[in-house]
Amino acid sequence: MRSAPTILHLDMDAFFASVEQASKPSLRGKAVVVGGLGPRGVVATASYEARIFGVHSAMPMAQARRRAPNAAYLVPRFALYRSISEQVMGLLRALSPLVEPLSLDEAFVDLEAGGVARDERSARLAGAKLRADIRAVTGLTGSVGLAASKMLAKIASEQAKPDGLVVIEPGTERALLGPLPVRTLPGVGPATGDHLRRAGIHTVDELAEAGEDELVRLLGKAHGHALFAMALARDERPVVAEREAKSVSVEDTYDVDIHDRTRVGTEVRRLADRCVRRLRAAGLSGRTIVLKVRRYDFSTLTRSETLRGPTDDPAVVREAAARLLDSVDTTGGVRLLGVGVSGLADYAQEDLFAQAGGHGDDPPHEEAEAGPAPQPKTPAERRWSAGQDVRHAVHGHGWVQGSGLGRVTVRFETPGSEPGRVKTFLVDDPALEPAEPLPLVSRGSGEGEGAGAA
Repeated sequence: MRSAPTILHLDMDAFFASVEQASKPSLRGKAVVVGGLGPRGVVATASYEARIFGVHSAMPMAQARRRAPNAAYLVPRFALYRSISEQVMGLLRALSPLVEPLSLDEAFVDLEAGGVARDERSARLAGAKLRADIRAVTGLTGSVGLAASKMLAKIASEQAKPDGLVVIEPGTERALLGPLPVRTLPGVGPATGDHLRRAGIHTVDELAEAGEDELVRLLGKAHGHALFAMALARDERPVVAEREAKSVSVEDTYDVDIHDRTRVGTEVRRLADRCVRRLRAAGLSGRTIVLKVRRYDFSTLTRSETLRGPTDDPAVVREAAARLLDSVDTTGGVRLLGVGVSGLADYAQEDLFAQAGGHGDDPPHEEAEAGPAPQPKTPAERRWSAGQDVRHAVHGHGWVQGSGLGRVTVRFETPGSEPGRVKTFLVDDPALEPAEPLPLVSRGSGEGEGAGAA
């Protein structure tokens, strides 16, 4: 372990929900829940105002609505979240060449490797400057933990939430960890936590007192050794700049079980195209195509096919997924479908393009990657999702508050405006069009023009 707290862990505060609040002035300070809005949707992120009501990530959306019926429920806007994440990661990489992203909103940074910190004072200054820079660039807040190891830095950032900075000084680790629940430690999930609780082990101190031999007996050699070391605050894991992706996949859960075999096939092709778009965006290709099917009775089947070499051709992936679907019985209905590609490489083998019946055309038009799959709709009626960006020819930029019965309700406001006016239109109003999100922090004048117009 290091002698100075020069490992930093950043965790953006309620990231998705905070982005939505920053872009929608009328939602600031209010309960906001982001996730799949269908009856089988789950919560991706809840604002701190929504958490007061017991709403949390991974909770079924139906349960969240019961707990916080007056919250704003919005579909995720992943393209916007990714763009803001790139801004944040750019700030981290300006600090050090060793940045280990864990997700869009979370990363470790080795400050010592970047030469910006060598002791507690310089590490604290770097953390404080990072938080200020994030607020200036994105308008959002992030919590920072500083410690001599990755495990402790993550614990520190959790203690710093929301919008804070906590430093764990070397030499104080055991005293800090002792009274904490065992679930605090990395690798202790619900199952391991229950197993330890049945053995009378509830805190990190009790974990250390149990001894290494007892933990190995309870949890197995590798897990037992690792948890005993962590209970003693020993964590030598380095910050790793590149985390190699093992697979790329997409999946959708459907509000209503799909019984029609033709519809199932259509969904699989659509998922294959989405998966290929992710592959190409990452500059990757893969050899193994994987199909995931969860049936009406919650049984989950996985089928895979390995090609002669890596591909990023949509026709190849579509046809492989279709062949895999032929081997799956979907009688009774399907509630979830997924398509993935593993065995990744950073090139594609051109001769594989001939495996598909057609040519390697680009995937069809871009589809939203958030929430459940779109349900069938009549050609005459456009669908509008809660939270979606729109622009009206007269009233300017706004976002969808809700839609139904042939009408859509829009609030016209921008990140830099006051809370805006609400107006309702027919869903096929030609003056209303989907729009791109606006920057959270204005880089020039005129971006808010038209918002809230009467």
